Amino acid sequence: MIEGARSRGLIPNAWLKSDPKAKETTQQFAKRLVEEDGVRGVGGFSLCYGFAQDVVKRKNQGLAIVSNSTPDVDGLIHLAGSPNETYALSNAAYGDRSWPKVINGEKWTKAAIQASVEQNESREQLLERLLAVLSTDTMPRQKENEEWDMYLNQLRHSIFIPAIGRDQLEELNMPAHQVGDVVKHKAIDATTGCYGTQKQIVIMVDKQGKMFYTERTLYDREAKPIENGKGDRAFEFQIEGW
Repeated sequence: MIEGARSRGLIPNAWLKSDPKAKETTQQFAKRLVEEDGVRGVGGFSLCYGFAQDVVKRKNQGLAIVSNSTPDVDGLIHLAGSPNETYALSNAAYGDRSWPKVINGEKWTKAAIQASVEQNESREQLLERLLAVLSTDTMPRQKENEEWDMYLNQLRHSIFIPAIGRDQLEELNMPAHQVGDVVKHKAIDATTGCYGTQKQIVIMVDKQGKMFYTERTLYDREAKPIENGKGDRAFEFQIEGW
C-alpha cells in the first residue's frame, strides 16, 4: 500500500466544490489542479470527471482523466466523447491493458447494455444487469501460507473483491470498522483488518438530462454482509442548465 502525505479525498472535492458560476471546463480544472501543486504529495490516483451533458449531448471533449502522473494539462486524457463507447478504469494507470478486471469490465458492461437494448428492457432491468457485472467475482482465493503482499497482486483479476480478512477480524476481536478502511491506530498494521468491495454505484443519465444514481452498500460497520438490496440508496434529479 502506498500512502501519500496528503489525502486523495481532496482531489474529487476540488472538482465538486468548483464554483458553477465560473463555468470551468475539464481542461481548465486540470490546469488549475496540476499547476497549483494539487497532485503532488498524494498517493496514486486517477480521477475521472466531467459534465454529463458533455457526454450525452457530445459537447466539448466528454470526460477527462487526471492522475498524479499527469505531467501537465497537455497530458490530459479524454474519453466518452462519442456515442457507444465503453471504458474501464481501475487502480492501474489508464491505458494499462494487463489487468483482467479492466478487459472484462469493458466487455461485460458493453454486453449487458447491448442485451438490455435488444430486449427493450426498463431502466430497473438494466440496473440489475450492471449490478451483476459489478458483482462478478473472479478473484483467485488465497493459498495456504501465501503472504498478503503477494496475494495483493491477485486484486487485478476481479471486478468484485470479496471480503478478505473478515474471519481474522473476528478471531482477533478487533474494533468494528468499514470494509476497505485502513484501520490505523486500531489494527496491528496498515493492512490488517477487512478489505473488499464495500459499495457499488451505477449512474445513468437520459437524453433529457435526468440523472439516476444508485448506491448499494454491501457490508455494515462490523464488516458483516447486508442482505441484497437492503443497503441501497437511490436518487433521481434533473441536471441544471440542461
